[in-house]
Amino acid sequence: MSSAPAETIVIGCDHAAVALKETLKAALAARGFAVQDVGTRDAATAVDYPDIAAAVCAAIPGTATRGILLCGSGVGMAMVANRQPHIRAALCHDHLSAKLCRQHNDANVLVLGARLIGETTAQDCLDIFLDTPFEGGRHSRRIAKFSATGEPTVS
Repeated sequence: MSSAPAETIVIGCDHAAVALKETLKAALAARGFAVQDVGTRDAATAVDYPDIAAAVCAAIPGTATRGILLCGSGVGMAMVANRQPHIRAALCHDHLSAKLCRQHNDANVLVLGARLIGETTAQDCLDIFLDTPFEGGRHSRRIAKFSATGEPTVS
């Protein structure tokens, strides 16, 4: 009997979040996920976060089912990611934001600010993001109101 292949999670960060990315990569691997790392790997060399966000978003839903984006504040990564029509990126800071982004918004990208939250909180957010299912129901109707451009429709 063969087991199903591991779910692939794509992860990327800018130079401000290399250490946190490595920690979360190890946590993902320990939980049995396949990890696709799109960089960066060098904290000493500045990179442009839009390039990393674009690489993560491009992998979903192709080679990965979900993504993780990390930068200093998380704000820039979230802004870039949410410009993609197939991405619902959520900048999370705590247990509740990670839980609700999955339950109510069916987020497929978790965004964390390495300079704003500690490693333990980041790990908690990751675990909750991975373990919390989308509730559907009234939330499905709301998610459906996002148009092909990623902008909410007005009814």
